[in-house]
Amino acid sequence: MKRAAIYGASGYTGHELVRILLGHPEVELTAVTSRRFADMPLADVFPSLQGLTSLTYQCATPQEIAAQCDIVFLALPHGASMDIAPFFIQAGKKVIDLSADYRLRDIKMYEAWYGKHKSIDVLSQAVYGLPEIYRVEIQKAQLVANPGCYPTSVILALAPALKNKLLETSSIIINSASGVSGAGREPQISSLFCETAGSFKAYKVGKHRHTPEIEQELSSLSGEKISITFVPHLLPVKRGILSTIYADFKKGVSAAKLNELYSTFYAGENFVRISAPGNYPNISSVCGSNYCDIGTGVDERTNRVIIIAAIDNLIKGAAGQAVQNMNIIFGLPQHTGLLNIPLYP
Repeated sequence: MKRAAIYGASGYTGHELVRILLGHPEVELTAVTSRRFADMPLADVFPSLQGLTSLTYQCATPQEIAAQCDIVFLALPHGASMDIAPFFIQAGKKVIDLSADYRLRDIKMYEAWYGKHKSIDVLSQAVYGLPEIYRVEIQKAQLVANPGCYPTSVILALAPALKNKLLETSSIIINSASGVSGAGREPQISSLFCETAGSFKAYKVGKHRHTPEIEQELSSLSGEKISITFVPHLLPVKRGILSTIYADFKKGVSAAKLNELYSTFYAGENFVRISAPGNYPNISSVCGSNYCDIGTGVDERTNRVIIIAAIDNLIKGAAGQAVQNMNIIFGLPQHTGLLNIPLYP
């Protein structure tokens, strides 16, 4: 039985990690931290956990937590993980970081979008944690940089088309819409019920910090530098992401052939489901699960492809994918503890 700890477990992602790990048959959750809720039982902060765990939040140093775990999940704000991760790595622990601190390989790119990086020596050790693309590298990793939620939906949606050189890469436009939980648990005016209920709006147009992460991975998949137009939107729902992607074909492909190509590319993957021709993903079909549903369409009149992907931003976009990475690291079947059927309705 492996021992897991969560450093920073008081937000939505932290709660999802707790929920999943408490039901994991091969892992014992041994420690969770929070400065704000130090010495409080988890079930007092998250009543949904009542009767399911006796764990209490610790305000502990990395050294103290390292003594209690084999693997640690860092569910911390951007910029905070880089202060913590090196201690766990030096202690020989496996680390899965859910912030953006180790996702971008180009340090100049990171600092342009996020600010000063303080552990450049560790950055080179990080493996980008998208299992469907980097499974072999993840198996050997000590530090995994868990992908962002928007990038997960977009990269999985575009990978087969890019690998098969089907697209004019300069034409890629991405519209993504996320539930309000993607903004985190900290109170802010833009996330209030009265601000979001009955509303649907774009935000951070042309300047969302997931843009360089998406471009990095799409460029790697295609073998050429890609720049995208990415527009995120806020949905008046609690959770879920729907990404709709448009691009011009290099050469025409029929809708049936495109669907077949996607089905072949993801054959054998536990958590990627390709919609039947003429059907398209809905966030209501993935919420509460680690699935990514992908649908493809072809606009023959304009010679464009339309690819639609749906995920739960807190699970496949964060905590579930982190546990999927943990399973791969420990040599477990990647679906262990993750085969939750989506919640519906």
